[in-house]
Amino acid sequence: MTAEILYGADDLTHLEGLDAVRKRPGMYIGSTDSRGVNHLANEIIDNCTDEGVAGHATNVAVILHADGSVQVDDDGRGIPTDINAKSGLNGVELVLTRLHAGGKFGGSGYKTSGGLHGVGASAVNALSLRFDVTVKRDGKVHELSFHRGQPGVFDGPGPTARFTPESGLRVVRKMKRGEPTGTSIRYWYDARYFETGARLDADSVRAKLRNTAFLVPGVVYTLRDLNAEEVTTETFHYPHGLTDMVEFLTHAGDKPVSGILMVNGEGTYKENAADANGVMQSNVERRAEIEVAFRWGTGYERTVECFTNTIRNAHGGTHRKGFERALVRAMTEAIRNTRGLLRPKEDPPVLDDLLEGMTAVIHVRVPEPQFTSQTKDELSTAGVTRVVQSLIEAYIKEWVDGRKTKAEARTVLQKVVDAARVRLTQKQQKDAARRKTALEGASMPPKLVDCRATGIARSELYIVEGDSALGTARMARSSEYQALLPIRGKILNVQKASLQQVLDNAECSAIVQVLGAGSGRTFEIASMRYGRVMIMADADVDGSHIRTLLITLFAKYMRPVIEEGRLFAAMPPLHKVVTKGRSSETIFTYTQQEMETTVARLEKSGKSVQRPVPRFKGLGEMDADELWDTTMNPATRTVRRITLLDVERAEETLELLMGERVEPRKNWLIEAAGRIDQETIDA
Repeated sequence: MTAEILYGADDLTHLEGLDAVRKRPGMYIGSTDSRGVNHLANEIIDNCTDEGVAGHATNVAVILHADGSVQVDDDGRGIPTDINAKSGLNGVELVLTRLHAGGKFGGSGYKTSGGLHGVGASAVNALSLRFDVTVKRDGKVHELSFHRGQPGVFDGPGPTARFTPESGLRVVRKMKRGEPTGTSIRYWYDARYFETGARLDADSVRAKLRNTAFLVPGVVYTLRDLNAEEVTTETFHYPHGLTDMVEFLTHAGDKPVSGILMVNGEGTYKENAADANGVMQSNVERRAEIEVAFRWGTGYERTVECFTNTIRNAHGGTHRKGFERALVRAMTEAIRNTRGLLRPKEDPPVLDDLLEGMTAVIHVRVPEPQFTSQTKDELSTAGVTRVVQSLIEAYIKEWVDGRKTKAEARTVLQKVVDAARVRLTQKQQKDAARRKTALEGASMPPKLVDCRATGIARSELYIVEGDSALGTARMARSSEYQALLPIRGKILNVQKASLQQVLDNAECSAIVQVLGAGSGRTFEIASMRYGRVMIMADADVDGSHIRTLLITLFAKYMRPVIEEGRLFAAMPPLHKVVTKGRSSETIFTYTQQEMETTVARLEKSGKSVQRPVPRFKGLGEMDADELWDTTMNPATRTVRRITLLDVERAEETLELLMGERVEPRKNWLIEAAGRIDQETIDA
């Protein structure tokens, strides 16, 4: 017989003050990994930004100290220092030690703000070993420090200095004439509340300041990093706001199809909300300010960033829903009403088609916004959807019908219709590219020489240059896991072509079909039929050109293959060095210089080399054993993994070398001519 476990009032725990934050930090800062550490900095930065949005601050400076502490300064009004009548605490101590305390609960402090739960700065204080605040206000400089949330005084720098508990602000001096007001906060987060290895990411702080500077053009943000090998100071200030942000977010090489469309407006909505006394009222009218900038480009990638009161909403929310609904309704109506766009019985485009190649920023300012969590990743204020939708719909209709913008709108509408047609073509090809199973057969290009393996872990697809090389490779390969797909000469230069032209090209289409994972925005790496893709072209100039064209195809329309490290270039030899005599020796070399060095080394050791040294004009000139040993045998071959370590630089280089504009390429060739060793030219 087991004893009954009693459950009574003594088993209940009431967490007071900041204890709740320490007990469940993830509830207040989202997580306890590096993202949580970065969220601490974001909370303090957001408070400074609220001062800027309200028109009281023009400068926000962030300093990342070498000891791991973070300092954030602003030249706003400063946290109120007088005594709060209800709590009996000064304003600084109140907002930093009590949850749900601040100037953003319907008072006159802020019209709109990013902070609304009143737990931001107090949560940072709760999770810090030391938290110092300096307030310049009312002609005085006030200071207050905290040790794990308890107010007091440190007798030296850093979190390990001796601490004496003591409540109340200290006035350290009078403000100098002309000295700006403001608040300075420096904190050392407590590693005990975070996972091992969690740390502040300077790049995340940099991105936060840059994004906020786009959203608040009237404030200059400065980042000073004292942790770097060389102390760096960066300034972020974008007077053109969201227009500058769209330019920044647009992918390199993505040419604009339209200008940047800028929508500014406001609207009202109603919701249930508590009044100043905490009594819930029905149908309270709210006013929302909407700011949206968007543009279409020639690419297929989409970027839609959403913000509420300058806070980034990573998962979007009701404002994005309103934007997307407006796009679908207004653009679909425009496409139906524009003669010559849709074919008879052709379905109108869907949302994915409308968003293809779009870069957009949606920023709304609303009083007391509602979010799905304290981290504010998703806006849930329902009334915002209708406000955004009505403004965007009206703007698009005017843009489509406007005398000066009608031609531009027609170009965008045609792009959207083309995207829909490409999507349907891709779906058909993807369905056709599925592997043969017991239930269905797959239609593959007849020239594909497939492998027997059904799993992708070990399987390899060799893209082979020409039918002659295919014949040799077919005899040389391991048919268990090596598949072959021949291509006829140089494929289409996709840097100059549209996706529809790529899919219409027989060679490109065959590659997309055989891989079975789609292309462009519908590409799914998990659906790819092979574990690795090997580009096997001749070791001459034409082979190099073919490799470049194929790499461009993958970089533009199947980039995840490169990002996952699954695209390789096979390295076939260029020369075959054979020694004379009874113990003949064969050595394969890959460059002219390597061949000459090898011949010199052999002759110096007393061996005679057959002259002239044979040079392979193509893969087809090698016999099967030679091709297997040098190029296809995993144990002896040399391959080069294709990477995109610097995506932006790679795209710029591809656009320079393979793009439509001839003049920049010509200038580059002339400028680079002096760096070429003429003896190495294969001509």
